[in-house]
Formats: sequence, structure tokens, C-alpha cells
Amino acid sequence: MKMLVALLLLLAFSNAVKTKGEESDGQCDHKLTLEPRPHSVSILEFGAVGDGKTLNTLAFRNAIFYLKSFADKGGAQLYVPPGRWLTGSFNLTSHLTLFLEKGAVILGSQDPSHWEVVEPLPSYGRGMDLPGGRYRSLINGYMLHDVVITGDNGTINGQGSVWWDWYSGHSLNYSRPHLVEFIASEYVVVSNLTFLNAPAYNIHPVYCSNVHVLNVSISSPPGSPYTLGVVPDSSDNVCIEDCIIDMGYDAIALKSGWDEYGIAYGRPTTNVHIRKVHLKSYSGSSLAFGSEMSGGISDVHVEQVHLYNSFSGIVFRTTKGRGGYIKRIIISDVEMENIYLGFAATGQCGSHPDNNYDPNALPVLDQMTLKDVIGTNITIAGSFTGIEESPFTSICLFNVSLSISSGSPTSWVCSNVCGFSESVLPEACPDLQSSNPKPSSACLSLLHVNGKAAFL
Repeated sequence: MKMLVALLLLLAFSNAVKTKGEESDGQCDHKLTLEPRPHSVSILEFGAVGDGKTLNTLAFRNAIFYLKSFADKGGAQLYVPPGRWLTGSFNLTSHLTLFLEKGAVILGSQDPSHWEVVEPLPSYGRGMDLPGGRYRSLINGYMLHDVVITGDNGTINGQGSVWWDWYSGHSLNYSRPHLVEFIASEYVVVSNLTFLNAPAYNIHPVYCSNVHVLNVSISSPPGSPYTLGVVPDSSDNVCIEDCIIDMGYDAIALKSGWDEYGIAYGRPTTNVHIRKVHLKSYSGSSLAFGSEMSGGISDVHVEQVHLYNSFSGIVFRTTKGRGGYIKRIIISDVEMENIYLGFAATGQCGSHPDNNYDPNALPVLDQMTLKDVIGTNITIAGSFTGIEESPFTSICLFNVSLSISSGSPTSWVCSNVCGFSESVLPEACPDLQSSNPKPSSACLSLLHVNGKAAFL
């Protein structure tokens, strides 16, 4: 009976992703067409025990190895019933659906020996926490095609508290693992799940194409150090929609490699659509770009977002030595509340992987439009501090109204930037007030006459 329910839910899900949206023509309107899997097995058939104590790594690996044989027969589904399924890291295969039933919880082992150590990503040259290798993520996909991780609101819990303690105590042997990571994969869907307590990132598509993250809830405690929600990294054609994310550091962060390694790898993050998301960040930003952006970030459309109870709302981060670019970004229909720093763009943020970076590799930030924003209880409206040798250009603000909390020392801070503002309260800094009463062509190039993104 449970298998039938799972299959019906999967069919419903497949039909849902075939439906086209009726809003702005962005990546989230181009739903992936996924056919139901003709074969399905339960993790129970491979000896798994859902008591929260028995290690099930071998059961997951054996099940996926078995299902790999169905790749040329329409693919298959691995069904995870209710229970607490403790496991170390394991790899997925192409043409696979991993389905977590309601009440199913995949638990990441707190024993580091259950997590393999792998080489650093080539666009980073080292682990993010430490030089050298990194622990493999809990659920992995490498060079895969047509993979779905979904369910009836099942849970993936990384049990990250031990990793946070090791990170804070400087006792890690290798950089922390993530919960879900896809590398060089295409046509990937992650949906209808809850993610808890990731050691580092929750969902990390890197070098991927056509990735949809839909209807997921992601959270980690406020004190969890440098935990991130969804991190599109050197990936293209990405949709993040209908998600609730509450993280220790960044809720959503777009990246594309670190200094000379990211420049050499040369793969940007591009064509990203984010909409209908609720984002909260304790010490970082609700929505962040960079600071590792050396491969470039471009053509990003963000709309219908709610940012709340965060240190910062929307931040663009970079520094000398990064190279790369952040350009053609449009963010619209934003509601902010209880945010210390509403907007920021900084050219003095982030460390370097080693001493081999080129300090003359200057990043370019250009054509960033923020429009139709309402904010309440904001302490500082914006801080835009560019790089003297490479100022930030064409920062465009339209129809922005922020209620600044009493006692705020200043509303705007600007240096080495230029742009345009119209209908902005409190009034933007002079650097963003063009002497020309009409917005620049760079601002208008991002907008249709109906206010939709022109580049998606």
C-alpha cells in the first residue's frame, strides 16, 4: 500500500513539473518534464534498519547499485519509509528518484570515518574550511543525468552540531561536508523535503545545468557557523522557488569559484531565477552573491521574496584578487522586515585560498537593479563600497521605501560606486543620484516596459 502511495505521489509530482507558470518568463517557468519511474524498491529490501542507531550506508549503496541496472529501462525509485535511517555518505545514479515518505528521516552519521575524504573542487583549489581535501557530502551525484530527490515532506538531518564544534574549536581534519551535492550533473530536481542541521551547505549544485529546487524547508540554529542553505555554484539554468530557508549564515548564496582557481576553471553561474522564497539569516545575508565569484555571476532574476530577521538582506561580496564579475542582476518585489543592513555591495570582503592569487585581478560589478522594495525596521538602508581601481557601476534603485529604525546613525554609505535612483526613501546617497533625470540605458536594459526581466 505504501509503495502505491509513493508511486501516486511521484506521478502527481511529475505532472506538476510539466505545468507552465503564468508569471514572468524566467527559469522557474520552464519546468522540467520528468516521467514516472517504472521500477521501485524499498530500502528495507536491502537490510536497512530505521532505528536511528544502525548504520545503513551499505544498504543505501547496495540499493543504488542495484537500481543502476534500470537506467536504460526508464529509471527507478528508491523508497525510504518512515523511520530514522542513519548513514554515512553515498552516491546516487542517473535516472533515479530518491523518495522519502512522510516520517522518513535520513540521519547523517556523526562519526567522520563514515564520510569519505575527496579532492577539493578544481574551481576552489582547496577546502573551504582548511587547505587540502574535504569530506564527501552525505548524498552525492557526479556526472549524472535526470535525478530527483523528493518525498512527502521527509527529512534529511545532517546532525551537524559535532561538525560545528570541530570547526569552532579548530579541530577539523578536513573541510566540512554538505548534505546534498551534485557535481557536473544535469536535469536535477530537489523538492518537497525538509533539511536540518547541515554541517556546512545544504544543497550545493556545482558545475550543473538545469537544476530545480522547489518547496523545501531548510534550517540550522542561529549559532551554527557558516551554514548555508542553497548554493548554486558555477551552474546555469537554476530555479529556486517556494522555499523557506533559515540559516546561521547565508540563506541563498550564488558562487563561482575562488580567485586564481575560479578564474582558470572559468565556469560562471548564470540564468538563475529565484522567486516566492522566505529567507532568514542570523549572521550573514538572506541573499548573497559571492564572495567566491571568480568565474562570474550573471543574468539573475529574483522576485517575490520575503527577507526577515536577518543581519543583512541582499549583499554583493567581492575583493581584489577575485577577478570575475557580477552583472545583469534584477531583484524586484521584495519585502524586508527587521533587517540591520538592507542592501550592501562591498569590494573588501573575503579571504584568499593561498598566496598565489593575482592582486591585480579586479572584479567587475555592473548593472544591478533593485526595484519595488518595502522594508520595515531597517537600521541601515544600504552600504555600497566599491574598489577604487574598479568602481561598481550602474547600481539602479527604483521604488524603494525603507522604514529606518530610530537611532540609526546613517541611512546610506557609498564610495567608489555610481548609479541611478528614483522614488527611493530615505533618499539614496549622491553617488546613486545621477545628474541626468532619466535612468541610464544600463538600468533600462534590464527591464521590460512591464517591469519583467529582459535577459531570461
